Amino acid sequence: MSDKIHPIPRPLVRTNQWVIFLSVVLALATGQKWILAIPLVAGLSGLLLHFNPVMRLAKLFLKKDPSKYIPEDPAQQQFNQVIAVVCLGFGLLSFLLGFNVIGYVLTVMVGMASFIAILGFCIGCFILYQWKQYTYRRSLH
Repeated sequence: MSDKIHPIPRPLVRTNQWVIFLSVVLALATGQKWILAIPLVAGLSGLLLHFNPVMRLAKLFLKKDPSKYIPEDPAQQQFNQVIAVVCLGFGLLSFLLGFNVIGYVLTVMVGMASFIAILGFCIGCFILYQWKQYTYRRSLH
């Protein structure tokens, strides 16, 4: 197995974003908070095992070779996935412990971020870029 990290085809990233968004909407609309475990488990699996079942399933439906799609940066996607997993995990835990306001805030934030990313603006990318700018400017002093 190669140590080289390959770009992620955009359709796989979009599918993952749709699963996150739809899971949040369904969980909150139906009151079935366990639905949040779907993107949470997929995200954790992607981070810890480098196997995201949502993306792996979506890959079966690609019509072209994965290299023919617009590439997404794996490091950026991993950063975004960490944010989503942390917020979904604490959101689900908050619901289970009866801290519903915190649960709603965290899960709605993730749902909104995933939908905004689908529309074309990546909030996680913006946060990482600003952090890198901050650390760079700080290193100059």
